[in-house]
Amino acid sequence: MMFRNSLSGEVERFEPIRGKRVNMYVCGPTVQESFHIGHARTYIIFDSIAKYMRLSGYSVFYLQNITDIDDKIIRKSQELNISSQEVALKYTDEYLDIMQKLGVDSVNYYARATEYIPEIISQISRLMEKGHAYVGGDGVYFRVSSFPDYGKLSNQRSGELLSGSRISENSNKADQKDFALWKMQKQGEPAWESPWGKGRPGWHIEDTAITETYFGPEYDIHGGGTDLIFPHHEAEIAQMRSISGRETLAKYWIHTGMVTLNGEKMSKSLGNFVTISETLRKYNSREIRFALLNGNYRSTIDFSENLMEEAGKNVRYLNIIKGRLELHGDVYGNLDLDAASYRKEVEDAMNDDFDFRSAFRILLELAGTAYREFPNLSLNSVRSILSTFRWANTFLGVFDTVENPGVLKESVDLLLDLRKRLRQEKNYALSDLIRSSLVEMGIEVQDNGKDVEWWIRG
Repeated sequence: MMFRNSLSGEVERFEPIRGKRVNMYVCGPTVQESFHIGHARTYIIFDSIAKYMRLSGYSVFYLQNITDIDDKIIRKSQELNISSQEVALKYTDEYLDIMQKLGVDSVNYYARATEYIPEIISQISRLMEKGHAYVGGDGVYFRVSSFPDYGKLSNQRSGELLSGSRISENSNKADQKDFALWKMQKQGEPAWESPWGKGRPGWHIEDTAITETYFGPEYDIHGGGTDLIFPHHEAEIAQMRSISGRETLAKYWIHTGMVTLNGEKMSKSLGNFVTISETLRKYNSREIRFALLNGNYRSTIDFSENLMEEAGKNVRYLNIIKGRLELHGDVYGNLDLDAASYRKEVEDAMNDDFDFRSAFRILLELAGTAYREFPNLSLNSVRSILSTFRWANTFLGVFDTVENPGVLKESVDLLLDLRKRLRQEKNYALSDLIRSSLVEMGIEVQDNGKDVEWWIRG
């Protein structure tokens, strides 16, 4: 297995620190508002990566944080006139619910920042002891000049560092590049006791406190969106390496590309914002997963109706072929189709920098061959193709998982036969009611001349 390591900029062979055991950490959400489709892409990609690695024989412990205390959460609580804890709980529940709906279920543990205050304080204390941190007028800051490798991940030199979204001019800093480790309490804000006074953690320190708790000072994979490379991931590296004295925080770094809308970065402040919840009302999870996986995971994609329509067509096609194979009947041909070769091609694609696009292309080619050769397929061929589809679905999540397709087919076909008779009798009101009722149950119906096709929609 090989993939691009953001730290080196090269495609490298994956060699975990401890045999087949893999510790993977991905930056989770800040829970202060509804989540947009860009968040969905990152978490769907890492869900598929974790599942594929497990399928390939690795024992993956996938850890994700939830930032449940932050400037934005506090502002939201003030807007809504509720506590910051209530805001965090509301949006944490929403996040976990939509992840479940998207089939993102590979995370072993969600660690909430506020549950790690003692670990955060411990890390800050050690940074101060080693001369990497200092107390300013409004908090404790990391001294960036004390860590020569700051900027290595984002390929920036210290004197050329860009201003990050959460870096602001502050006279309490010794250097404007320094970042907050602990923020002193302001009136009305939630706070915890610390050696430096009541306050709360900065954004970056929660991650390293959490990963050190579960993985120690060094682990295998750190992931997140490309927008987190600077300053967030640079800060994490500086913090943990300054404490540990080691050469790396994570051996491999994986970053996912952004999702744009109308060619612009998705941002609520710009009015360029499509939530996952509203997308799920229009499209099913399989269509969303296909759309967001079907491409180079590191590249930016533009979210659009065309993108989703194309994904829908491909998902319907794959599932129609799968359904036909599951309900093939008792008469088989003599053609032995070697589906194992297609599976090997999918494996090769995934092992080559998680090439999801090629994986989907190969599965669509297999579906096309199955469609053309349907009457000629042997029983072993049918079983082999279905086995390949089900194997791929364990990490892609684009096929339906109907438990008893035979019973479903008999029921739907009975209703469609009744609908056909009603249409012949020109009883369109009742025939349309049957179709709309099927749609409400998640069965899409399409009339193609004399034929009628149907597939599971949701």
